[in-house]
Amino acid sequence: MRTLVHLSDLHFGKVDATLLAPLRDLIHRIAPDVVVVSGDLTQRAKSEQFEEAKAWLDTLPGPQIIVPGNHDISLYNVFRRFLQPLTRYKRYITDDLDPMFVDAEIAVLGVNTARSLTFKDGRVNKEQIATIKAQLAGLAPGITRIIVTHHPFDLPVTKDEDDLVDRAPMAMKAFAECGVDLLLSGHMHTSHAGNTAERYQMSEYAALVVQAGTATSTRGRGEVNSFNVVRVEHARVEVDRYGWDEVGLQFSLMKTEPFLRSGNVWAAHTEGLYATGL
Repeated sequence: MRTLVHLSDLHFGKVDATLLAPLRDLIHRIAPDVVVVSGDLTQRAKSEQFEEAKAWLDTLPGPQIIVPGNHDISLYNVFRRFLQPLTRYKRYITDDLDPMFVDAEIAVLGVNTARSLTFKDGRVNKEQIATIKAQLAGLAPGITRIIVTHHPFDLPVTKDEDDLVDRAPMAMKAFAECGVDLLLSGHMHTSHAGNTAERYQMSEYAALVVQAGTATSTRGRGEVNSFNVVRVEHARVEVDRYGWDEVGLQFSLMKTEPFLRSGNVWAAHTEGLYATGL
């Protein structure tokens, strides 16, 4: 079994600083095999915000798979937005926009969906799909394949479809061919776990989608600050959602959702579902 900590939408520049130390300490106690950060490290892509994000991320265990979000591209500086959209991200965080971690049980691939031509939407292109195919080619069948993006490939039915990553159907077709199991994303500041069967009706294929809320931002949009712990086995995944407890001043386990694989189809395993309130 492998354990991933899934953080998203940190938004340094609009961070609740009281959350940083408890979150850091809990992550160390969890002792994940990989830390995933699915974008929006900063609020406005300023140098000092990237410096703060980097300093905090450096206190977390590794390896880390990090991708940028739309907030990591300058909004008001037109020159930087269109000609140097991710220069500061690459300077302060990582210059690898296609990060990858592989061991004997999992392959975790980061994919950049942030684009300068749109303010909040995301996109994947054919070159990125080709890169994913090349990265996954030749992996042993027993390795669980995980894709990390900022913008989601699927959403709860209550959310606006405009928030889906552009060209998602093209990507999903390739994911089916590559046997991608798990899609991790953020962007919505909303926690969610489910599969892609309803939106993408593909024969004998449904990936597991796990979306993280905002771990540290003051922009909660009605949901407490939260993050996911994803425990991965070849035929079973458990998603633990941790939320901020303002009384105890700590992140506490709120819900555990188990999912099982049947062939190339992931589905919720309702028996044994565990939930608690803060």
